[in-house]
Amino acid sequence: MRDYFVEDSKFDEPFFHHRFRMSKRLFLKIVNDIEARFKYFRVRYDGRGKRSFTALQKCTSAIKQLSTGEPPNAYDKYLCIAERTSRESLEYFCDAFIVLYKPEFLCKLTSHDVALITQAHQERHHIPGMLDSFDCTHIEWAKCPKYLKGQYKRGDRKVPTIMIECVASYDLWIWHSFFGPAGSNNNANVLNQSPLWSTFVKAYPHPFEEDEKKVKRLQEAARKNVERTFGVLKEKWKILECPLRFTTKEKIGKIVATCSVLHNMIIKDDGRAISPVRIMDPPAPIVYDRNVLRELHDEEVHHRLWYDLTAHVSGLDLAYLGNPHVQPSSMKALI
Repeated sequence: MRDYFVEDSKFDEPFFHHRFRMSKRLFLKIVNDIEARFKYFRVRYDGRGKRSFTALQKCTSAIKQLSTGEPPNAYDKYLCIAERTSRESLEYFCDAFIVLYKPEFLCKLTSHDVALITQAHQERHHIPGMLDSFDCTHIEWAKCPKYLKGQYKRGDRKVPTIMIECVASYDLWIWHSFFGPAGSNNNANVLNQSPLWSTFVKAYPHPFEEDEKKVKRLQEAARKNVERTFGVLKEKWKILECPLRFTTKEKIGKIVATCSVLHNMIIKDDGRAISPVRIMDPPAPIVYDRNVLRELHDEEVHHRLWYDLTAHVSGLDLAYLGNPHVQPSSMKALI
């Protein structure tokens, strides 16, 4: 309490942000919400009249384990919490956090979100209609059961790994997260198992080879959004970078979901979110248009879209050559 949570604390706000990966205001909000909703985090007394640990102690222990990746007994002297209680605090914290915040900070896009994201990506990457970037990453599973080690190993890695699939925008906001496929899969196989329904623009041969290279460079630059997201996620929450010491995928999945939601909450709290305000779409019946499905599998439509995208990129280069002061927002009018 003297270090962080009293009026004249030993460490200031920047140091708190560095240690806890978030502002003190956001951390206290999380603690108060969890304490008000879940009985485990409230102060209680046992039969001897001895008081239990406070919500600040339990949440601090959980956040420390997530941010440093150290074992539960690493902070037993500092927080005066036993190893078993620290482990329980982390599990209960993840359960409570997912129930409270996952529906808001890791949910599907609305039409309002789509409009803001596509506009931001077109201004940044000059690709019209770009929504998000998709990729997968590996997490080492140290305590993988023996009967699963063969399934979760691949040739280029000596240890079992589990894969995380993420879809992220330029602001590093995670819009979709899928966890659990075996580490022996590639991105395409993970996508087939995932609930995400996506279409990809593939590089088919094009008569204008130089223009095609420009499109590929734009796509490579846009894909760095999700690569940066994985880097920031693992750098802030070291538990995803260290070998995981859990024996079941269910517990690891809760850790991954908690870190993803915390990642989005911090982006919104810092004011870096492209769509910070959530505006829900009005209820409407779901209509399946077979023509849309047919177009997604139509090779001619695909080639036409690829040609239009190539022409669009070529037009951007011509506009820049003709007028170097032209801004990306006005490119569409010039083509």
